[in-house]
Amino acid sequence: MKKIGILSFYGGIINRGVEILVHRLSNEIVDHGYDVTVYQIGPRLIDAKYKTVSLFSNVDWNQKSSNVAFLNHYSLKIMEFTLQVLKIIDKKTDIVFPTNGQWQSVLCSIWAKIKRKKVIISGFSGIGFDDRVNLYTFPDRFIPMSTKALEKSRKINPFVKLVKIPGGVDLNKFKKALNNKNDIQKTVLSVGAFTDQKRHDLVINAVSKLNNVNLIIAGGGGNKKKEIKELGERLLDNRFKVVEIAHDKMPDIYNLADVFTLASEPSEAFGMVLIEAMACGLPVVATDDPIRREIVGNAGLFVDPTNIDLYAEKIKEALNIDWGDKQSLAKLGLGKPRKQAEKFSWDIIASEYEKLFKTL
Repeated sequence: MKKIGILSFYGGIINRGVEILVHRLSNEIVDHGYDVTVYQIGPRLIDAKYKTVSLFSNVDWNQKSSNVAFLNHYSLKIMEFTLQVLKIIDKKTDIVFPTNGQWQSVLCSIWAKIKRKKVIISGFSGIGFDDRVNLYTFPDRFIPMSTKALEKSRKINPFVKLVKIPGGVDLNKFKKALNNKNDIQKTVLSVGAFTDQKRHDLVINAVSKLNNVNLIIAGGGGNKKKEIKELGERLLDNRFKVVEIAHDKMPDIYNLADVFTLASEPSEAFGMVLIEAMACGLPVVATDDPIRREIVGNAGLFVDPTNIDLYAEKIKEALNIDWGDKQSLAKLGLGKPRKQAEKFSWDIIASEYEKLFKTL
């Protein structure tokens, strides 16, 4: 039985894409017979099947995010955390899996080479500086999450072995609920951290141009909630709602909506919320870039969200399309969005990781 140590600094505190993926993947590979320990600063999650080691970190959550690589507050705290982990990590660990980039990738790679262990790194941060750092640490395997990232990674460091594995979704948890929604007023949903990178302001501006359409923004983390709330209330009044909700309650939020939209920057590595939304039967309006096209396929529409008028038109168009092969399938959540999401089932994704682990 291989022992795997996963470093997830924000685990148990924040539930964004990386943390959700770590939790779900860890549970899945435990079911496949692996011994998994997740090192994090938060408490053990209630439904965790894996071992959790919680370490203290005196993070100042009031500190704003900074683009200063390696030296900003959060990077330095991740460095301290990583050094703590590497002092106490189970000596029988076969594979170490850092998920927070920069210092963590560098330190874990050095540790793995000294201890003759294996290290894998996934491109959670998206194509850019962090992935360059990840690739130049020469991990035993680097995991791009899309074909675009695979191609870029190959150019950055052709000497690192690459295995493309996307994010996954729990199809039993994320599914369409049979409810009687109000068909008079449609609802658009966007999900993401309250940060500039998610570009929630573009969503608000686009929906403000549509009549009788409500907007819900669900998020957590980030320091832009106040600005987003003020803009939404000013432009949409009582047609707008912003909520923070635990990830295990997210299926309820998806099932309030008619269309899902995500205006994130093209540099975003994946977008777990896209496949969660599609699993709940929602068509998607997403940023027009190769990564989003690969994820969404024929289950949505694509747009440059900085073109607000065109963005509004695409949302309106998505609201009026029958996304099932026939209307009954769409109403049951068995149309094109659900079929697309099934390609990202955790059963499939966990099997891909298992194949990877067997090669190490």
